[in-house]
Amino acid sequence: MRLGGPVFAAWNGPDEWAAAVRAAGYRAAYCPLEPDADDATVAAYAAAAEAAGVVIAEVGAWSNPISPDSLTRLAAIEHCQQHLALADRIGARCCVNIAGSRNAGQWDGAHPDNLSDDTFALIVETLRRIIDAVKPTRTFYTVEANPFLQPDSAEAFEKLLAAVKRDRLAVHFDPVDLINSPKRYYGNTRIIKDFVASMGTRIKACHARDVILRPAPLVHLDQVPPGEGGLDYSTYLKAVRRLNADVPILLEQLPDEAAYQRAAEHLRGVAAKANLAFA
Repeated sequence: MRLGGPVFAAWNGPDEWAAAVRAAGYRAAYCPLEPDADDATVAAYAAAAEAAGVVIAEVGAWSNPISPDSLTRLAAIEHCQQHLALADRIGARCCVNIAGSRNAGQWDGAHPDNLSDDTFALIVETLRRIIDAVKPTRTFYTVEANPFLQPDSAEAFEKLLAAVKRDRLAVHFDPVDLINSPKRYYGNTRIIKDFVASMGTRIKACHARDVILRPAPLVHLDQVPPGEGGLDYSTYLKAVRRLNADVPILLEQLPDEAAYQRAAEHLRGVAAKANLAFA
């Protein structure tokens, strides 16, 4: 498995970018380009990554392709298609997004229609539309879970993959997104094991965050840096390592470079105690 995260050092050009990734202690990286990059530039960054032993893990296509607002939805679908095409051009392991929300005001927000059968059918249609327009051959379009949306469990992912019927649809794994109740919070060890056992090599990349259940009158779950919550990271790393030596685990959504450094050291420490190592 490969650890990755954002690069904070200044860089100019593909070789300096790849060197900055390695200097940060990473061997996996977020894609540094946007879809409007020309073919020569894309090829140069792909070559620099390969020469440095860095895997370009993912291209983010964060948007709401099932928005109830038609203009927003169409723009998001095009956004996803463009970013999937970039992932294929540069040889990233995947392009990643959530399935989407029926909340017109918040692209990843809660809404009473999010878990309906009609929304499931719309997600299936939309995923096919994104993948069929691009026809990727080197990468995968991956869906990440979300506490408010479909899919939100291993069973829901199995149902979605079976319904879409596209071999270039795969899974992005972030255990924090599966934890939306005290039962799941305290049972996250089993959730991690079961999810990885179910999805297997259909998991193309992973995210690293943590979650904590606060002692409030109502259920209150907060995102926190790795090591500051209740996620069973030892189980998480062991499960991912069994999948493939090259599966990327990317740190995300931390406030600054120092926080990323602390999180990276925490993951390396957990890995060492479990007799594991990042590539």
